[in-house]
Amino acid sequence: MRFFTTEGPVRPDRHYSLPPLSRWDLAEVLSLIDQEKYFLLHAPRQTGKTSCLLALMAHLNQEGRYRAVYANLEGAQAWRERLAEAMATIVTDIATSAQVWLGDEERPRHARDVLSTTAPGSVLNVFLSQWCQQTPQPLVLLLDEVDALVGDTLLSLLRQLRAGYPQRPAAFPQTVILCGVRDLRDYRIHASSEREVITGGSAFNIKAESLRLGDFSAAETRTLLLEHTQETGQVFTPEALDRVWELTQGQPWLVNALAYRACFKLPAGRDRSRPITLDLIDQAKEAMIVERVTHLDQLAHKLQEPRVRRVIEPMLAGLTPETVAEDDRDYLVDLGLLRRDGAGGLIVANPIYREVLPRVLASGPRDSLPRIAPSWLKADGTLDPAALLDAFLAFWRQHGEPLLKSAPYHEIAPHLVLMAFLHRVINGGGTLEREYAIGSGRMDLCLRYGAVTLGMELKVWRDGRPDPQTEGLIQLDDYLAGLGLDSGWLVIFDRRAGQPPIAERTDSATRSSPRGRSIRVIRA
Repeated sequence: MRFFTTEGPVRPDRHYSLPPLSRWDLAEVLSLIDQEKYFLLHAPRQTGKTSCLLALMAHLNQEGRYRAVYANLEGAQAWRERLAEAMATIVTDIATSAQVWLGDEERPRHARDVLSTTAPGSVLNVFLSQWCQQTPQPLVLLLDEVDALVGDTLLSLLRQLRAGYPQRPAAFPQTVILCGVRDLRDYRIHASSEREVITGGSAFNIKAESLRLGDFSAAETRTLLLEHTQETGQVFTPEALDRVWELTQGQPWLVNALAYRACFKLPAGRDRSRPITLDLIDQAKEAMIVERVTHLDQLAHKLQEPRVRRVIEPMLAGLTPETVAEDDRDYLVDLGLLRRDGAGGLIVANPIYREVLPRVLASGPRDSLPRIAPSWLKADGTLDPAALLDAFLAFWRQHGEPLLKSAPYHEIAPHLVLMAFLHRVINGGGTLEREYAIGSGRMDLCLRYGAVTLGMELKVWRDGRPDPQTEGLIQLDDYLAGLGLDSGWLVIFDRRAGQPPIAERTDSATRSSPRGRSIRVIRA
């Protein structure tokens, strides 16, 4: 029986899948190959790049006009800038791939001969040139994980390909496709001899195109999910189908991971007589986030990179970044962490990522929290919002100041500490949803616990700015209206210089919003 997969290239005989070649413009790709072009395929991790390359290789070899070989170069990454060892690994891996995919038993011996007689700086060039002269059909080389290489190794690879380019197709590959997460412009190569930065574009200026593999469309997401129904008879409710698209926005790994967990891991989902419901999809989403599954953990690790922080920190704070280089913005889009919306602005790529980012950043404060008795629960286990407010005010007065230092992003340190506290609250079975965007000037939180829904808006009072209460009451009105609530919290963190200690300035008062809602204004 087939299943949803998140591990490596898809196998249609084992995995639910979309035809890989349907996910890009095959006519354009074949035209580039016919024109002897060298080009790139890039997309975020785990979006199906390798599956597409393998399908293209099979298509070309079956057609018979070209000999196509796929090779993964990631093994050479371990050698870093040890050029001789790295280039030997690259040549050996390409030769082994030719043996595996084409049955070319001569290629490994040929590689050993070249490696024993040729300097590292030209070994790939010589190997490919001799190989192409020995084969009747033009060679198409599909090189995966190229951007895993670093420094002189990557620089040498690009320059050897560039040096052989004029000899194509008789004495060098007709087409080389370089594949990785990032576009070539973002290959920043630090030459070990001079330490200057060389961009990938300058080292490989023969590139004709950069093709980006997109996420699934809403229709493709639905088609993939319904393969499970066709295979097993188990249906997805319409709400569940919509929820998968809403949560993932078609990110292939997330679609497969959500569906696999809902259909194959959750006990209710394994019962094929029961439908996959919206509730099962939400359970699967929450479990993935809590467990920090590998894909989300890799994403979280990126948050420590300075170029990522320069964009994400102000976004979480609702600020507009002062000056962020275009390369940094493009880098986050290439990673798949952000996307450009219809208006051209940057937003988090999907709701799951939007949930993961602040959760990860709040993990430090969360781990630093003292033991807190759940005084916000009534005797019957339901949430008492008034008691929750009292508990938070007491917590903030006593622990707010030192916990701010445990937050990795200074601009949103108060937000992270509050979220860490609220995670203690929902450990008993609630959820915490977050809304934020560049330039919004706020972060919105929605805490759900049983029958209780509590909407909050977080604002920061900064030096040189007016008291944000008036603006916050107007914005919170809109947020509460969307939640169908007639009351909520407006939390104002005073980050101006020269303020009294947190314990002295923390208080709360009830105010009325412009639309008559009862708002608890918390100044912290």
